[in-house]
Amino acid sequence: MPPDTRSLIIGALQDARRCLDAAIARQADIDQLSDLATRIAECMRAGGRVLIAGNGGSACDAMHFAEELTGRFRNDRPPLPAMALTDPGHITCTANDYGFDQVFSRLVEAHGRAGDVLILLSTSGNSPNLIRALAAGRARDMHIAVFLGRDGGALRGHADVEWIVPGETSDRIQELHMLLLHALVEAIEAELIR
Repeated sequence: MPPDTRSLIIGALQDARRCLDAAIARQADIDQLSDLATRIAECMRAGGRVLIAGNGGSACDAMHFAEELTGRFRNDRPPLPAMALTDPGHITCTANDYGFDQVFSRLVEAHGRAGDVLILLSTSGNSPNLIRALAAGRARDMHIAVFLGRDGGALRGHADVEWIVPGETSDRIQELHMLLLHALVEAIEAELIR
């Protein structure tokens, strides 16, 4: 491997470690994640579910989080009620008929119920379709959590729970979001098993 490529890889890993160390140091954020796990477990025990949305790589993270709950994380257990708002038929239909800014809000309007949990993933916090989804969730009395990056953007300060993870680039932000989502799955399982 050429030395310049090797240096880039080492630099990327060191940057990821720096961001992770900064995230670990934020104890209040870790407490919020623990509280969210408890909230989600209570929601599921009461017959509710989790809806999760994001664009691009964050849409893939939303799908991954949902399948960890509906499928299997580490151990066998019953499926848990979660849905990523990523259906391509719905997205293309809604984007064509109403505009891309309504692709998530219409799914929240269709499936969200009072007491359900809505999780939104955004590296910028400025996606109009996520802003509308938050408003739709709020109108349905859902508990709303946002995973953000940079300065939090327009979504900052409008959810019940928020994490603005360290990192200035989308890749570092999404890496931390996924790590937090994996930790959240593990904590939800622990809450439901006790």
